[in-house]
Amino acid sequence: MAAPSFIRAGYVPLLDSAVLIVAAHMGFAEERGITLSLQREMSWATIRDRIGVGQFDCAHMLAPMPIAANLGLGPLPVRMLAPMVLALGGNGVVVSKAVAERMDAAGPADYEAAPASAGRAFADVLRKRAEAGEPPLRLAVVHPHSSHNYDLRYWLAVSGVVPERDVEITVVPPSLMPDALASGGIDGFCAGEPWGTIAVRQSAGRIVTSRAEIWRRGPEKVLGVTQSFASDNPEALTRLIQALADAADWCANLENFDSLAKLLASPDRLGVDPATLLPGLTGRLETASGRTREIPDFMVFSGQGATRPDPEHGRWLYRQMARWRDAPLSEAGTRIAGETFDPALFDAAMGSTGAEGAAVAGERPAGLFDAKG
Repeated sequence: MAAPSFIRAGYVPLLDSAVLIVAAHMGFAEERGITLSLQREMSWATIRDRIGVGQFDCAHMLAPMPIAANLGLGPLPVRMLAPMVLALGGNGVVVSKAVAERMDAAGPADYEAAPASAGRAFADVLRKRAEAGEPPLRLAVVHPHSSHNYDLRYWLAVSGVVPERDVEITVVPPSLMPDALASGGIDGFCAGEPWGTIAVRQSAGRIVTSRAEIWRRGPEKVLGVTQSFASDNPEALTRLIQALADAADWCANLENFDSLAKLLASPDRLGVDPATLLPGLTGRLETASGRTREIPDFMVFSGQGATRPDPEHGRWLYRQMARWRDAPLSEAGTRIAGETFDPALFDAAMGSTGAEGAAVAGERPAGLFDAKG
């Protein structure tokens, strides 16, 4: 085996940081000759900035972030790759109890069963607020270049809601969202677990839909790697991908969920009650006090090509960036987005052909217009 490689990685304390944490702390990185040094950060802006100035070699990243960096968006952009997907799904759309009560009145009774019906109930609340002269609601996302932002906007728009006109969208670090909701600073948010579950258990809000229902098995977090690190350390990156794939398989095994929750919950990692992590792992979401709902593929770490990057996913995310005026739409941008999610490094590391790759995203992510919508 080659000499151990020291790799610096940043992460945000979320359930979907599990693959990196397990690789570092359960021996998977060490078995591949990698010393994986993890640094916890509380915001995605800090992750972006620290990788931009070279303090991280790679990071747990929002799927659109490497694309944004390659398009030159934001401060300190660097050339990046997303050679592996760390998690699919895992986000929830949460509204305050007051908003949820008004959605209940708008109905139908089972509106939470599908994102389209939940969207219609939410749009009805906004219409009645506007008729009464009440101000727009304020919703939070974790970062402008995030699946959370684009999922939320997609769901709102298809429900007849115009972001920025009918609702305000702001940015709040994920760990601060439950308290912001409880205090009335925001009226809802889209964030990854466990923060939706924590908001529910604090009686601050209700989960009304999820990323897994808006776009089932859509890419949520990726391994973001600087192009310079990939070019200078190809063998080390190969071994890192292999170690993370081993860790992803371990995380996906339901027999390991209790151990995984305890590992992630420690104060120096996520710093939460392990019980708040199990709903996201199992897909049995506590959507409100005393109410649970099974959401298939709510969070996926491995299996059926889940970890393999798909260029079409990158292009779909870029089209959403262009739709919401975060980037101009161009052939060059489309090419850059696809290249950011190029699976070549993953396939080389895993010795695969890519034939088992993840399902291609369409203009309408699967699940939004299902039979219950």
